[in-house]
Amino acid sequence: MADIAVDLGTANTLIQVKGRGVVLDEPSVVAVDRATGRLLAAGLEAKRMLGRTPDAVIASRPMRDGVIADVDHVEMMLRHFLQRVVPHGAFRMKPRILVGVPSGITEMERRAVRQAALAAGAKEVYLITEPVAAAIGAGLPVTAARASMVVNIGGGTSEIGVIALSALVTERSVRVAGNKMDDAISTAVRKQHNLLIGEATAENVKMQIGSAVRMAEETTMNATGRDLVTAIPATVRLRSEEVRDWIQEPIRAIIAAVRATLEATPPELSSDLVDNGLVLTGGCSRLRGLDLLLADETGLPVHRDPEPMTCVVRGAGMVLDDWNKYRDVVEL
Repeated sequence: MADIAVDLGTANTLIQVKGRGVVLDEPSVVAVDRATGRLLAAGLEAKRMLGRTPDAVIASRPMRDGVIADVDHVEMMLRHFLQRVVPHGAFRMKPRILVGVPSGITEMERRAVRQAALAAGAKEVYLITEPVAAAIGAGLPVTAARASMVVNIGGGTSEIGVIALSALVTERSVRVAGNKMDDAISTAVRKQHNLLIGEATAENVKMQIGSAVRMAEETTMNATGRDLVTAIPATVRLRSEEVRDWIQEPIRAIIAAVRATLEATPPELSSDLVDNGLVLTGGCSRLRGLDLLLADETGLPVHRDPEPMTCVVRGAGMVLDDWNKYRDVVEL
């Protein structure tokens, strides 16, 4: 049975099987029968049900802020995903699973991740912190004495780490990321336009016209939801300028965490970062202008990985491929 790497994210779960690459990228959403607790759907199929289910069905995200909010639902979701990517009958051999987790989670939250993976069919479960996994996936030399820095911005958490000699020298994990930006957009649209929009619409607004800095060409887009006055469907035209203002608070919180990490970095390693800069990873790192803002705020070169969403799972997969080289970065 091949080893399996898992990025158990708040927004999406990604799975990489040794020798096959990334074989699954699905929303971390489940739909469950309220009466029996039976899993009805998981992933994209379940996400389509969010906000649309009858009373007999619960559609929810069992991950919150990068950690497990509902162990039973995560177990069902993970088992469902693993059965999709592993050949029929192969689970009798029980795989070794390496899971990427936020660096700031508690020991109780670590146990919940291990419990869910073991219950889903793993033989052995190991953990790796997301900043380290993202750095490895982005091709940074984490085993070297020279410092590397990664800023991994996902759905539930932003993970910032300075890494040298296979260890996190300084790190920050803040539960502010893409979801907080989506919430800020939903709240502002409700208050300023009297329109109630769903989370999928808010996320689409963020990625389509959201930005961290003023862009050379400002844009607009339509957002559809329910009018809070008339209670009927309505559409408003949103401007990129107002969306940028709405998401400034979570962006500033992320920048503050990056600056705090740099301030806590030893001077000898700080000099390495002047040359090497930092690498942006994670789905929300794709926000327009975020790299420019970070470069301006830190004075460092900022690079965005070409495939930021898969950095964590690719890094975990690389650890499994070369266990002897990277075993020091793994929590046994």
